Amino acid sequence: MLAHFTNVITVFLMVAGLFIITARGNLIKKLVGLSLFQTSVYLLYITPGKLIGGTAPILSPAYTVYSNPLPHVLILTAIVVGVSTLALGLALTVRIREAYGSIEEDEILALDHSVEDDEARESH
Repeated sequence: MLAHFTNVITVFLMVAGLFIITARGNLIKKLVGLSLFQTSVYLLYITPGKLIGGTAPILSPAYTVYSNPLPHVLILTAIVVGVSTLALGLALTVRIREAYGSIEEDEILALDHSVEDDEARESH
């Protein structure tokens, strides 16, 4: 079990993030779940990229085992995209709070349905 510790942590974070996204109605909690899910994907890619005893890919007769730098570079880009996505989600949540007075998904949907019902009554 200890040999697969990072895989267990990755799966736990992925399941926890997915659960939070689907089970919670609060938009901030959904963003936290999305961040957990993204973190699990980062771990999924970074873990196999590092070899025990491996060094940076610098050609030298002293080194024989090298770690692949590509997963680390790709994850660095993914982290930037993830932070940008989180910032956009928080900005949208602020605007939703200003427009609806709530960040609970059920309340927002109920307000939308009541507006649609009012518009339908006015058109008849």
